[in-house]
Amino acid sequence: MRELPADLPPLREVIARHGIRATKSLGQNFLLDLNLTRKIARAGGPLAGKVVLEIGAGPGGLTRALLAEGAGHVVAVERDRRCLKALEELSALASGRLSVIEADALELDEYELIPKPNRIIANLPYNISTPLLFKWLDRLDLFEHMVLMFQREVAQRITAPPGGKAYGRLSVMVQWRCRAGALFDLPPRAFTPAPKVTSTVLALEPRPAPLAEARADLLEAVVAAAFGQRRKMLRSSLKQISADPIALLRTAGLEPTLRAENLSVEQFCALARAAA
Repeated sequence: MRELPADLPPLREVIARHGIRATKSLGQNFLLDLNLTRKIARAGGPLAGKVVLEIGAGPGGLTRALLAEGAGHVVAVERDRRCLKALEELSALASGRLSVIEADALELDEYELIPKPNRIIANLPYNISTPLLFKWLDRLDLFEHMVLMFQREVAQRITAPPGGKAYGRLSVMVQWRCRAGALFDLPPRAFTPAPKVTSTVLALEPRPAPLAEARADLLEAVVAAAFGQRRKMLRSSLKQISADPIALLRTAGLEPTLRAENLSVEQFCALARAAA
């Protein structure tokens, strides 16, 4: 495998030359510190022979790190044409290991990508991070590992255990399909421009099978109803999906006076099976 040239121009020089300024509407905050981007890349485990999907590649900070850490191939997705020019320059130096795709990540069909990715490592645009994650939950057959950066508040919701305010729909639906854990935080000053929030890098490992048996559509409906009125007891909040929520709860082996935040992922799955 050929290495990247040692004399790559500094990212700040690339950004200045292409007139790249972070755009709020695109959720852009650039991470330029190579030590930090390589830390994120290494969090994805050994990358030799792996095809890594990077969303929101920007001017190529994390892209460089993924290549430097030995990724077999990187598929970098970006919609900002100013950044695309910088990425194409990097692609010309990457010995065929970098493909640059101009696309809206929400509309991208990952199954059509060539080569087909088997990992995702990305500093996600804040404004579309949750919709992207839900999209990928339906495509986990593609991915063996994901390392994703979120706003810390979103990351806390993804990894939250039952019983607290952070635990909700996002927690249940992600943890049903993945093992999720926080790796490390990045302060606002690590980014250009600095956001107003701290960021957290998460590792998400798709489970070989969901945590408990349930139909995805029914689980989603039960969870949405329960957390839609999270302050109410389940006997009230589940009236949206059941004419007799008390009977539904008892079929699932649950007390009608419980609230959504008290239920484990497995108990939500029991409710979904009872609703079938």
